[in-house]
Amino acid sequence: MAEAVRVDSAPRLDGTLGDRLWELAKPITDFRQREPREGEPATEKTEVRILYTRHAVYFGIHCYDSAPARIVATELRRDVSQDLDDHFEILINSNHDRRGGYVFEINPLGTQSDGLVVEEQSGSEGTDFDSGWDGVWISEARIVQDGWTATIEIPFSTLNFTKSNDVVWGLNFKRFVRRKNEEDLWAAYRRTYGIVKVSEAGELTGITDVGSGRLFVVKPYGLAQYDKQTGQNPASPLTGGLDVKYGIRSNIVLNLTGNTDFSATDVDQEQFNLTPFPIFIPEKRQFFLENAGIFNFDIGDQDQLFFSRQIGIDSITGNQVPLNGGAKLTGTLGRLQFGIMDVDTRSSGPNPYANYAVVRLKESLWGGSYLGVMGIDKQSGDLLDSFNRTGGIDTRLVFFKDWFVDAHLAETRSPAYSSGNSDVGASLSYRSNWVEGKFERRKIGPNFNPEVGFIERTDSNETYGDLTFKVRPKIAGVRELQFEGFILHAPDTHGVVQTQEWQGTFRADFNNGAYTDDDIADVFTQRIATPLHIYKNVFIPNGLYHFARHQITYGSGQDRRFTYNFFERFGGYYGGTLNEFRVRANYRPTAKFSISASETWDRFRLPLPNGSFSVVLASLQGNYSFTRFLTFTSLIQVDTSNTQAVSANVRLRYNYRPDSDLYIIYNVGTQFASIAPANPPQVRETRFAVKWTYSFAP
Repeated sequence: MAEAVRVDSAPRLDGTLGDRLWELAKPITDFRQREPREGEPATEKTEVRILYTRHAVYFGIHCYDSAPARIVATELRRDVSQDLDDHFEILINSNHDRRGGYVFEINPLGTQSDGLVVEEQSGSEGTDFDSGWDGVWISEARIVQDGWTATIEIPFSTLNFTKSNDVVWGLNFKRFVRRKNEEDLWAAYRRTYGIVKVSEAGELTGITDVGSGRLFVVKPYGLAQYDKQTGQNPASPLTGGLDVKYGIRSNIVLNLTGNTDFSATDVDQEQFNLTPFPIFIPEKRQFFLENAGIFNFDIGDQDQLFFSRQIGIDSITGNQVPLNGGAKLTGTLGRLQFGIMDVDTRSSGPNPYANYAVVRLKESLWGGSYLGVMGIDKQSGDLLDSFNRTGGIDTRLVFFKDWFVDAHLAETRSPAYSSGNSDVGASLSYRSNWVEGKFERRKIGPNFNPEVGFIERTDSNETYGDLTFKVRPKIAGVRELQFEGFILHAPDTHGVVQTQEWQGTFRADFNNGAYTDDDIADVFTQRIATPLHIYKNVFIPNGLYHFARHQITYGSGQDRRFTYNFFERFGGYYGGTLNEFRVRANYRPTAKFSISASETWDRFRLPLPNGSFSVVLASLQGNYSFTRFLTFTSLIQVDTSNTQAVSANVRLRYNYRPDSDLYIIYNVGTQFASIAPANPPQVRETRFAVKWTYSFAP
C-alpha cells in the first residue's frame, strides 16, 4: 500500500530530489527480485515518493547504485526500446479494475517510452506493454554520485482520470539494472507474473479533491510531399487532416481520424519468405496501435481474427490505400470491456473503396478469465467480393493461477462460400518456474476466409503439443537452461497429410543477458499443392516433401556498448538444401549516436533448373540524437531478390512540444512489406515529405 501526499504547487522537475516538497512523501522501498532470485530483496536500493496537486501526480525516484560508473544509459529517442539500458517503469491502473493500465518508462537520461497493458497481456515481441499508446507527460533524470534520480509529472488528463473521492489506484513499479540483468518489482514479483500482472499490483491511496482530468486532445496535421510510384506520374499534393481523442468517461475514450496519414510511420524491414504461407508483420501505424490489445482475438500461433494491417495496406504489394477516416470507441462498463471501430478507405489502383466495421466485447470473469465475442464486417466495391463477414466467440479460463484453458469458435461469410468456413479450437496450458506445457486441437475449414484477419493455413485439422523443462543449475554465469520439445500434426480436413513437424531445442540464458538457442533436430513433412514461386524463375513443384534441419543461435551479453547475435540454420529444403545465416551487430558509442547492421544470407541448392542461387538481405541503420527532442534516423536496405535491390529511408523528427512534431522524410523503395506468400513484386516509390502536427487541449 502506498499513499500520495497533497501539495499546493508542483515540485521542481529537474531530475533531482533536491526540492524539500519530496520530503513530505513517505518513500516506497520494498522492492524484490523477479530475476534472477525470485522474491529475494533487491541488490540495489530503490526509493519512490509520490505527490499530487489538483491537476497532476508526481513521482520522485531514487535508484541507488553501488557502482554508478557502470550505469548503462544510451538511448535518447522516444518510444524506442530501453531494454539495453537501466530503466524504471510505473504501472497505473487508475480505474482499479485489476485488468489493465498505463505504463510509463524512463531511463537515466530521462528518455520516455509509454504504452498500455490490456487484459494482463504483454506487448509484441515480449515487451512489458503495448507501445502504441502515447501520452503527454514530463520527465527528467540525472546520474548522481550514488545512482540515478528522476522526476516525473503525469497530468490527470493523460490518464483520463475524473474521479475525485475515495480514490484507489492499482500501482506497481519495476526497476531494471542492466549490468546485472536484474529485474526488481514492488509487487507481482513472481517469475510467472511481472509488471503485466495487474491483478497482483499494489495500491495507491490518498488522492482526493482533484480537478477534472478529462482527456480531450485535438491534433491537426499538414503535409507537403512529392511522390512518384512505379508506373504512375509524380504527384505533389498539399493536404491535411485531423485526429481527436476525447474521454467520454474516465474509462471510455473516443478516437476520431480524418484523411489519415501514415507517412511518418517507420518502414518495415525487408523480408524474404521461405514458406508457402503468408508472413506476419506487426502493425506500426499509430491509429491502429492505440488500444490495439482490446481488439485482439487470438486463434492460434500468430493467427488473428482481426489483423489491422489488412486495412489501408495492400497485402500483396505493400502499397498504401488512402483512408478517408475512422472512429474508434474503447473502454469498460463494469466488467465489460469493449472496442468499436469503423474505418473507410477510398479506391486506389487495384483496391476498390471499402468500409470496415469491427466490434469486440469481453466480459471479465475470475482471475484473468474472460468470455468474449467479435464481429467484423467488410463492405467492398469489388463486384465479385462485395462483402466479407467474420464472427467469433472465445474464452480464457484460469484455474489455480497456473492452468489456462483457451477456446474459440469463428465463422466467415462471403459471396463465394457457403460451407467449410469455420475455425474451432481449444488448448490447455500450464506455466510455472520449472515447466511449461501446452496441448492444442484446432480444425479450420477449407473456406475459412477472414479477409480482415491473418491466418497461415486453411483446410487443416491440427494437433499440437509442446513441453518445456527449465532448470537453474549452480553453474557460474548461467541463469537458466531450457529443454523443449514440440510436435505438430496438421492433415487436411479429409485426413490427407499436409504439414507435420517435430522439434527438440536446447536453450541457455546467461546472467549477463547472453543466450544460445539451438534446435537439435527440426523435422518437417510439407505438401506443396500449387507450385511455390521461391525466386525469380525458380518454382518448387507440387509434391510431398520430407526434410530435416538444425539451428545454432548465439547472442552476446547485453551490458556492453557493442552487442551482436548470429543465427545459422542448415539442412534439407524441399528436395534440396538451404543454409540460412544471419548476423546482427549494434554499437552505441555515445547516447547521441548508435549504429546497427544486419545481414541474412540464404544459400539454396535445389534439384531444379537454376536451383543453385543465393539471396542476401542486408541493412544499415544509423541514429543521431541532437537532444531527446531532435533525432535523425537513416535506414539503408538491400534485397538481392528484387530487380532494384537498394532502398533507403531518412527521417528527421523534431518534437517541439509534447505530442507535437515536425517530420522531414525521404524514402526510396517501399514503406510497408508484403505479407503474401511467394515473395510477389512490390510497388517502388520515391517520396519526399514534410509533415507538421500540433497537439492541443481545447
